Amino acid sequence: MSAKGVTLTLSGIDPTLLTDVLGEFQAGLPALVYLGVFDDTGALIADPVCCFSGRMDQPTIDISGTAATIAINCENRLVEMNMSVERRYTDEDQQLDYPGDLGFQFVNGIQDSQIYFGRSPSSKNNL
Repeated sequence: MSAKGVTLTLSGIDPTLLTDVLGEFQAGLPALVYLGVFDDTGALIADPVCCFSGRMDQPTIDISGTAATIAINCENRLVEMNMSVERRYTDEDQQLDYPGDLGFQFVNGIQDSQIYFGRSPSSKNNL
């Protein structure tokens, strides 16, 4: 299994509209590409198939004369599996998701304590 990306290209855009296009663009938003098929009469057959699902990356712009072309790279969500997640079981990390929760309040103190399971270390049978 591999993460394949696609490039969506919009061409023939009026260069005066580029500021509006770039103002509306946000990297990281979902991108869905559907495959639709027309019948003999030119009507769209119901239920197009989703052939790509991912997230948008930064666009590249090419302005030539009276028209502009925008190419948007879209990455598959499987790429996120390659990124490390820097989360720990600490009180500070728990407060990011659940402010005021006291469930991890004593985790830092547990790291330095010795917990004996079964017999205590002062027992005669404990070697």
